Amino acid sequence: MGGVAGMRGRQTVRGMIQSLGVILIAAGVMYLFIPHDEEAEPVKAKDYRVELLTAQRAAPYPVLAPQGLGDGWKATVVSYKRENANAWQLGFLSPDTQYVAVHQSTAAPGTYVPDVTHRAKDTGRTETVAGQVWQRWEGPKYDALVRTDGAATTVVTGTASFERLAEMAGALRSGKV
Repeated sequence: MGGVAGMRGRQTVRGMIQSLGVILIAAGVMYLFIPHDEEAEPVKAKDYRVELLTAQRAAPYPVLAPQGLGDGWKATVVSYKRENANAWQLGFLSPDTQYVAVHQSTAAPGTYVPDVTHRAKDTGRTETVAGQVWQRWEGPKYDALVRTDGAATTVVTGTASFERLAEMAGALRSGKV
């Protein structure tokens, strides 16, 4: 009797191992066919030309967008809200995967700039980029280059270095992209 029970025990173990093998193979096949972040393109670049043209027609100031940025910059966010003090936003991932955004608005700079920069403060220093003087703001989350021109304030902000922010500020144009 003991021999039969031992046989049945071995068959049960063999059956469990075979079942486990089948489950692992199925899991492996599923893993291969499910897209993974590290293999997929993490961020799809947005084509923002239509929104830019719309904003340029609607805004009471020259709406800016970069021209001639190097490879590796990807537009990820775009919006224009006339009802929200004519707020234009164009966000990018830089080649070193930092966030850089262009914000413009006719809102009061004293409240608008801290809002879009997540509480950055004016350092009192300036930086000249492509012949234009920008105020340098620094904050716990985002730093920024800020410039008020007529009715509109332009803010180039994000997690990127000041060098990257200056690169974006220097590329801004009000013409067609």
